Amino acid sequence: MKAVVFTLGCKVNECESDALIAGLNKRGYTVSDKLEKADLYIVNTCAVTAEAEKKSRQTASRIKKLNPNAKIIFTGCAVEKNCKSFSEKSNEYLVTGTFNKSKILDMLDKVGEQISSPSTVFEEMDFPKTLRTRVFVKVQDGCNNFCSYCIIPYLRGRSRSRNPENIIKEIETIKPKEVVLNGINLSAYDYNGLKLVDLIKSLKGVNARIRLGSLEVRVIDDELLTALKNLKDFAPHFHLSLQSGSDSVLKSMNRHYTAKEYIEKVDLIRSYFPDAGITTDIIVGFPTETDENFKETLSLVDRVKFSDIHPFPFSPRQGTVAYKLKDLSPEIKKERLNILLSKKAECKKQFAQSLVGKTLNFLFEEEKDGYYQGYSENYLRIYLKNFVPDKDIKKVRVLEPFNDGALCEEIGE
Repeated sequence: MKAVVFTLGCKVNECESDALIAGLNKRGYTVSDKLEKADLYIVNTCAVTAEAEKKSRQTASRIKKLNPNAKIIFTGCAVEKNCKSFSEKSNEYLVTGTFNKSKILDMLDKVGEQISSPSTVFEEMDFPKTLRTRVFVKVQDGCNNFCSYCIIPYLRGRSRSRNPENIIKEIETIKPKEVVLNGINLSAYDYNGLKLVDLIKSLKGVNARIRLGSLEVRVIDDELLTALKNLKDFAPHFHLSLQSGSDSVLKSMNRHYTAKEYIEKVDLIRSYFPDAGITTDIIVGFPTETDENFKETLSLVDRVKFSDIHPFPFSPRQGTVAYKLKDLSPEIKKERLNILLSKKAECKKQFAQSLVGKTLNFLFEEEKDGYYQGYSENYLRIYLKNFVPDKDIKKVRVLEPFNDGALCEEIGE
């Protein structure tokens, strides 16, 4: 039997899909993560923006063209938001929303059903078996923040965290070279009183490069940074969601920090990790964002000197506080997005330039367009011309900015 597990959206979805693939393999399925002809499809959907939700629905139509008689299982945030729009896509379907993903494979014989019951505990799933050198390990789910623009807390439920023992067991089982700790709100990790810093301390003996997923500003402090410094191999890359550099817009977004606090946290990180990669998300065209507010964001971008920026236009999501606000014109959003995309390119080049001549630790991921490519510990995209593919971490010297990263050379033993 052939199965496809197709994933849209965030890295947490990718973690869950990897676990589903492992479970299907156990049951004797041949599994692909590409949309191709199969007997069974599991579609892990996304609804963070209207565009993501639209793509999720369109996937169902694409599947029907590949195999009109296939059994389809829809899961994820877009399903949780509007299960009816997916249950109408096929006669052979199972709809599970964001909860009960751990039980999906036990329900393969059930069709035409809608199953969704909110969970207050972390759902354990099969450990993925992967050939990738870098793997994502889900340690937390849900969110209690309720940012005014974000629909995810309504779809993923309240924050719940994973037992540290199970996290360590998964890492030791799959034995990756690099582990990325992931969650819907990683900063909210709290397992029976054990916080994120406690989880980090428990990983001190792990033989893998440890990288963190997206973090909130207020979790950054001396205790956390010291714990990270004490790991055997920590990848100093911090994805700190900014969203806006304007205090008034941050307040409208229900983000609990100021631009000044954000800058202070970045400076603190760099006092521990001078060459840290610092990336961020920025929303352009939030309803209350004026031209002056946007200039404040640009000013903060110049001050922080990010290694990369992920800008995206505000997308009104029904059910959120910001949905009731008057939206800005598409033209304003597009103009501001284009400005930030230019800043993004500048940031990436400046970051690469700042590392020229330095030695970094490279983990190979793929050979593409004549180059051996992967990432350094501080999340610089590395390009090598001469390299013998190896799953071990190798030392490289940065030569010059190149494409979206840097051209490097391997340093011999």
